[in-house]
Amino acid sequence: MAVTTAVFFMWGFLTALNDSLIPHLKAVFELNYTRAMLVQFTFFGAYFLMSLPSGRLVAHLGFKRGMVAGLAIAGVGAAAFWPAAQWHSYPLFLGALFVLATGITVLQVAANPYVALLGPPRTGSSRLTLAQALNSLGTTLAPLFGGWLILSNTVLGSAQVAAMPAAEQLAYRTHEAQSVQGPYLGLALVLVLLAVIVGLFRLPVLAEATEQADTGKHSLLDALRIPHVKYGVLAIFFYVGAEVSIGSFLVNYLSQPEIGHISEQQASHYVSLYWGGAMVGRLAGSALLAWLDPRKLLAAFGVATAALVLTSMLSTGNVAMYSIIAVGLFNSIMFPTIFALGIERLGPLTDKASSLLIMAIVGGALVPLAQGFLADRIGIQHAFVLPLLCYAYVIFYGRSGSKIRDAATSPR
Repeated sequence: MAVTTAVFFMWGFLTALNDSLIPHLKAVFELNYTRAMLVQFTFFGAYFLMSLPSGRLVAHLGFKRGMVAGLAIAGVGAAAFWPAAQWHSYPLFLGALFVLATGITVLQVAANPYVALLGPPRTGSSRLTLAQALNSLGTTLAPLFGGWLILSNTVLGSAQVAAMPAAEQLAYRTHEAQSVQGPYLGLALVLVLLAVIVGLFRLPVLAEATEQADTGKHSLLDALRIPHVKYGVLAIFFYVGAEVSIGSFLVNYLSQPEIGHISEQQASHYVSLYWGGAMVGRLAGSALLAWLDPRKLLAAFGVATAALVLTSMLSTGNVAMYSIIAVGLFNSIMFPTIFALGIERLGPLTDKASSLLIMAIVGGALVPLAQGFLADRIGIQHAFVLPLLCYAYVIFYGRSGSKIRDAATSPR
């Protein structure tokens, strides 16, 4: 648990760092909201495209070596930020993000089921929620890190840059590149070091939960036909879409005159509160899930998030500001609980269901892009109707969709 939670911390940190990267690239490349959300589209699109190959890789390597491979791939992606910033290329930034996200996809496919299976099935949700609390620590620290190193200076417009002498333009663009190069190169080194550390530990194999123990040679479709898996895939899609979409828009939303009327750097500190709420909620939720029905708790938290988003949409000033930030507290248990319920009682189909659930994280690519499209047309505040609808589905999954309807279809 101690080793794997370090892995959870790193991918949380890398994911939330996008919330600082988006406004920086939006200003540097003068992007509209839709184009700026290509950052999340690329990052979370990798989950959809690379989840099945990642599942095959983990099935071949096992959980431990799968985590090592994921960390190494993520390290290569982080290092690729250096040439992308040096050449001032938005497509290269997106390419580096895709490689980084591919590594995190491998980590997700390997680490989530591994933690859920490291003990009695009844407490799988509680165990995974505890590990995800370390993930939330990473997402809490990343906005502070990003605000300090990436958003610390105001980015000049193209007209202002064009008015500078050639030497000053070169110095300015070099400075903007370095604000991204240094942090991601440091992260690349940390990822490689963590891969070495995980590789040196002797971890339980748990081969009985992989296709190595599947004498029936079931397919992905066999897993998808099981109702609580099928509905769980959709629940992950909508939950991650809502969580990432809110986080992606927070800096721009809170800096609006009618909401927070603060600078982007100040807003990044509040993004840290949003993700910090998830960490606090997961620590508390881990204890609650050891005693309470995870399905009922998931539905209750879904109602709370929907109410908070609606409150922010219908208000201004501090009420709008703090209600949207408070969503993070109730996001806390959703991913680990949905994931644990989605792989419940699947035996050798576990790794296949895990691949499908991780593939559904593509919601983090599509929902923010759709919200960016809405924000360009109806305004950033009204566009939060999309996360509101996503949380409505989470309520359904907690109340009904997660129930195991046909035990006979779940392999022993």
